[in-house]
Amino acid sequence: MTARPPKAPPIPPHPGLEVTADEIAWSGRFALQLVRFTYRRFDGSRSAELLWELWRRGRGVAILPYDPVADAVVLIEQFRLPALAAGLNAVMTECPAGLLEAGEDPELAGRRELEEETGLVGQRFESIGRYMLMQGGCDETMHFFAAQVTLPEAGGTTHGLVQEGEDIRLRILPAAEAFALLDANRIENVSAAVCLWWLRHHRERLQGGWR
Repeated sequence: MTARPPKAPPIPPHPGLEVTADEIAWSGRFALQLVRFTYRRFDGSRSAELLWELWRRGRGVAILPYDPVADAVVLIEQFRLPALAAGLNAVMTECPAGLLEAGEDPELAGRRELEEETGLVGQRFESIGRYMLMQGGCDETMHFFAAQVTLPEAGGTTHGLVQEGEDIRLRILPAAEAFALLDANRIENVSAAVCLWWLRHHRERLQGGWR
């Protein structure tokens, strides 16, 4: 075990929670924290002592680029090792996304990630919501946004930061086609699915207000 790095802050206090041990098992790019604790159950009794692994990834942002004039979305494709390990297609169709620096504003981070991963500049941003991805074992909390964009003239270029090993390909789809993929369960990551469900509900409003 090692001393606690800044990227694995202590567990915040909570009524009825008693933390009896809190250590860092791994301190690589993201910390893996081992927490032994009990908590007060709904009936007021004490829980059994539990030992949980807590993967500390922090806050992130995902952006759905939408062109209301063309009525099309700009998604990205990239190789994902965890998807391959899960038995899914290793090349995921996703939304542009990334992690926030400490104290960073989610919308500003979203504008940065959008440009880095697609080469596009968001003209307007609208919040979709804030959601956890894996509340059973990871603290990652994602801020989702829709961004008004103008479709690129060519969609075949690749993007991403070379120093981070990114190789990102754009996938431009009419909104109706993206919704069809969603309905067929061919969008297999929660960030893109949530954003597309939101767009389906708000599409008509955005077509009127974002033109």
